Amino acid sequence: MLVISVDGFRSYQQESAWTWEHQALVRARFVAGDEALAERVDDVRREVLCQPREAPALAREVVAMRDRMRKHLLPQAALAEGEFHLKQGAGGIVDIEFMVQYAVLAWSHREPELARWSDNMRILETLCREGFFEQRDGDALREAYLAFRSAAHQLSLQQQPDTVSADEFVGERAAVIKKWRELFAPYEQDTPSE
Repeated sequence: MLVISVDGFRSYQQESAWTWEHQALVRARFVAGDEALAERVDDVRREVLCQPREAPALAREVVAMRDRMRKHLLPQAALAEGEFHLKQGAGGIVDIEFMVQYAVLAWSHREPELARWSDNMRILETLCREGFFEQRDGDALREAYLAFRSAAHQLSLQQQPDTVSADEFVGERAAVIKKWRELFAPYEQDTPSE
């Protein structure tokens, strides 16, 4: 179907959607159209994001999805040549996004303010303000995310791939990997390496 009713959307999200679809819902936002409809959809979005979830099961699903993405989207040549893929590499953009999405899905039932935002920066600020992340960890993730995105945009403008030398962003990547391990190490088969 090209179009679904708001009630149908609610029903699907509550009863049938997969975890990855709820992860995508974290980033969903109104861009154009009827504002009353947008409010109704956002109400459903928040309602779904704020549902209590079993954190260990959620963590296992998030880690499994990240592993699948890494296997399918990370250029193997980048690994062989000692490069860091800004988006898909261990400690990169997608790792930060997945941690943020996990946090929203795991803790919004306790702190609905997490479901208010769809952007990583404000979600990270809220995670720190509400005590879910240490301030230094949130700051490190925000700084890494901004640095990686800036570099990726510059490369994109030059029509270059999203890879840099493995010698770049070493501290930023280490901070992201440290937080990833803190959240997900008990649920991983293969922990991302630096």
